[in-house]
Amino acid sequence: MPSVLIVEDEPAIADTLIYALETENFAVTHVATGGEAWAHFESHAPDFVVLDIGLPDFTGFDVCRTIRQSSQVPILFLTARSSEIDQVLGLELGADDYVTKPFSPRAVVARVRAILRRGGSNSTATQHSDLLFHCCETMSIHCCNQPLDLTAYEYKILAILLEQPGRVFTREQLLIQAWDDPGSAMDRTIDAHIKSLRAKLRDVSNDAAETIQTRRGLGYALVL
Repeated sequence: MPSVLIVEDEPAIADTLIYALETENFAVTHVATGGEAWAHFESHAPDFVVLDIGLPDFTGFDVCRTIRQSSQVPILFLTARSSEIDQVLGLELGADDYVTKPFSPRAVVARVRAILRRGGSNSTATQHSDLLFHCCETMSIHCCNQPLDLTAYEYKILAILLEQPGRVFTREQLLIQAWDDPGSAMDRTIDAHIKSLRAKLRDVSNDAAETIQTRRGLGYALVL
């Protein structure tokens, strides 16, 4: 019997979901806060998490980010927040699906079953998307589901490399694309920013740092 953790602070919504899931032979646990969710997750390791975003203590995004640091358990966001940015952020943080309120309980149960059948998180992501995510809407890049603290130029350089993995960019090409006034910087400026980028990636993952490769006499490429 698959176990489902529901993280929802509205009792009426939680009761509706509990009934729908238990009717379909799921074992359901309900908590109302992010703190309770993490405590239950650590002690019981559910098979699936249904997660609201607007919680009393933490956001559902915070809970999802914390879970993804140690687990690939399937996560479905169930929330009244329907903006495209929220949906993109939720999926890039590692959620498998995003359902907005009001919703059909039977449809939610069907989605839970479908995600469990296909086995695991981020089924729509590519193999390397767990390593680096680029969200154009928020102008942010995540490494292993953790946001990178980048300067403006570090962000621009890494975004350029991410747009075309495998392509070798010369220093001049990176200067032209990343700087408003390319003449105000030198080739060595690119080298310094690449060094800083590698250090920040290495703080999160050694594998991520190795993705920025130097092609001697040519430039740099992102190899995923």
